[in-house]
Amino acid sequence: MALDAELGKKMLQLITSRYDDRHWRKKIEKTLSLPQSGVADPIQQQLFMYLKIGLKAYKSRRADPDAWIIGGYATKEVIDRAKFQPQLVGPDVKKEDIAFLGTDPGDDVTEGWWDEMLVQWFDVPEEEKPAEGEEEGKADETESAATVEGQSSKA
Repeated sequence: MALDAELGKKMLQLITSRYDDRHWRKKIEKTLSLPQSGVADPIQQQLFMYLKIGLKAYKSRRADPDAWIIGGYATKEVIDRAKFQPQLVGPDVKKEDIAFLGTDPGDDVTEGWWDEMLVQWFDVPEEEKPAEGEEEGKADETESAATVEGQSSKA
């Protein structure tokens, strides 16, 4: 289950507002390293990919892990470019969709919230196993009965 629109908005606000805080830089880098499939809203997913590509540092070797430009003027420039030219993020992105960039998500966004956000990012809802288990059990019984019958007819 990916992040819903509310969690996605807070995550993007965290990336775009707390990048100068040394305490949050490693967590922001970790968030940018995650796959975009963790963001459910298509507009927010486009914005996440824009930030991910825009903040990735140039690497001379492909095998090296990604490095990020977090903090300072370069990060501010990427965020401001998205705010003032939303068509760079995506063709169907409007200024209203990205107006929240750069605003702090609030005091409720703490390390605990960040850990919960990571769980949500990768959380896969479990399907009902008992119904499938009963059907599989019946199929196994018929296969084993057929095998026993086949062996007795050969003997």
